[in-house]
Amino acid sequence: MNTCLFCSIVAGEIPADIVRRTDRSVAFRDVHPQAPVHVLVVPVVHHPDAASMAGDPEALGLLMADAVAVAKEQGLAPDGESRGYRLVLNTGAGAGQSVFHTHVHVLGGRGFTWPPG
Repeated sequence: MNTCLFCSIVAGEIPADIVRRTDRSVAFRDVHPQAPVHVLVVPVVHHPDAASMAGDPEALGLLMADAVAVAKEQGLAPDGESRGYRLVLNTGAGAGQSVFHTHVHVLGGRGFTWPPG
């Protein structure tokens, strides 16, 4: 088994509620959701964080495109005032990253305020 939790999910070694899979990413529901819709979109290829993908802007852009596709598939397209979604990339433990495999949080299904808290 891989030592990276998300690599293990991508490889099918650990079960997950997968909502979308492509040749470049896997999207699955977060086990500790922070919103009614909380899906994680991870690249198939391991990168520890978003900063590590800066050298491959095309891959990072495609990951974001996959996250937008997930949002649309989950019914979060911003077609009204009360709808929309948030895409979040935490980079580093100090920013709240707990699994060190790049992942985009797709959050929606409720309103969000800014600044948070």
